[in-house]
Amino acid sequence: MSKSKAVRIDRHGGPEELKIVEVEVGDPGPGEIRIRHKAVGLNFIDTYQRSGLYPFAMPLQLGMEAAGIVEAVGEGVTHLNVGDRAAYASGPPGAYCELRVLPAKNVCKLPDAISFETGAAMMLKGLTAQYLLKKTLPAEGLQAGDFILFHAAAGGVGLIACQWARALGLQLIGTAGSDAKCKLALEHGAAHAINYSTENFAERVKAITGGKGVKVVYDSVGKDTYEGSIDCLRPFGLLTVFGNGSGPVPPINLGVLASKGSLYVTRPTLFTHIATREATQAMADDLFAVVESGAVKIPIDQRYALDDVQQAHRDLEARKTTGCTVLTL
Repeated sequence: MSKSKAVRIDRHGGPEELKIVEVEVGDPGPGEIRIRHKAVGLNFIDTYQRSGLYPFAMPLQLGMEAAGIVEAVGEGVTHLNVGDRAAYASGPPGAYCELRVLPAKNVCKLPDAISFETGAAMMLKGLTAQYLLKKTLPAEGLQAGDFILFHAAAGGVGLIACQWARALGLQLIGTAGSDAKCKLALEHGAAHAINYSTENFAERVKAITGGKGVKVVYDSVGKDTYEGSIDCLRPFGLLTVFGNGSGPVPPINLGVLASKGSLYVTRPTLFTHIATREATQAMADDLFAVVESGAVKIPIDQRYALDDVQQAHRDLEARKTTGCTVLTL
């Protein structure tokens, strides 16, 4: 058995529930690996799991993505070897630690050109941007020149999506909660940016698109934005709610979708898309390629020591962060 520092909660609640503990880590079983982390990614889903919005049995070790070096490989694992640089975004939670054992299915070799910090920062957010822009598409598809709306455009997923959308020839309209965050979205490839704290974003979207609206809205804010998001869609448009930053979306009256133009609504998750080893690798290969090409740069705007994880969660929930955040070891 090896010892590892880890972050654990014994009950759902606020950031004060995050405790630094020492845990024992054994050998990997069939289909598993043991990995020593070099950096750990911080994501909004971590706060949902901590607060109880996504309930888990206790005690719970948090964290959904990290990068490091493979220390041991269990029976049946053929795509990874001891000593490989690797990164992952996967369940079960447990990445907030120095060392862990986890299923190997969603762990991918990390290209030498991509640093551990970048790998830890980009897997969950980059794979999310990949399935949104490449797989979660409106009925009429997306073509170069099309307008799309992306909420929280200055966040970790948002800044990756801004760059990737530009590379695909899409005109991304981003929203954010301050002028500084809007400027950041524009610097990363957004065609337009709207400060939703001072402007009516639905009215601005209609003005930008000549009254037509957008084919798709990518909304991770949820409760506070979904009604305006629906008003931004053109006929046959798609509302993609992929997060609950302001709280979960209440039940939607299907009659509203009819009256607004035969609209579509979906609530996807990354973990459905990476349900198989093959799907995970294909999506990761796409992400690695666009990062290695330079078309998408991973913005790491905050770094916290693992011991400072409570403050990291406070800053994330207070919307004080931009881009990606990593916990350093």
